Amino acid sequence: MQAMKDYIVHIDNKKRVTLRGAAYQYYYVREYDNGCIMLEPRELVAPASISARTLADMNRAVANFRTGKVSEEIDLSDF
Repeated sequence: MQAMKDYIVHIDNKKRVTLRGAAYQYYYVREYDNGCIMLEPRELVAPASISARTLADMNRAVANFRTGKVSEEIDLSDF
């Protein structure tokens, strides 16, 4: 594999390295004993939908509420 960029960086006072023209905002970092640092791009993506398990839990909670199967009221007057 051929390198797309080749340049020298330095670590600033806060132990940070700046990547020039980085294609991604987030990277997974692996640091090895020999000083090598491996960066893998990560894209944080919001889930497309609520999982089936979460929907089933919500449906069960609403059903319990409608049938009156609920816990006692919580007294929040102290707050």
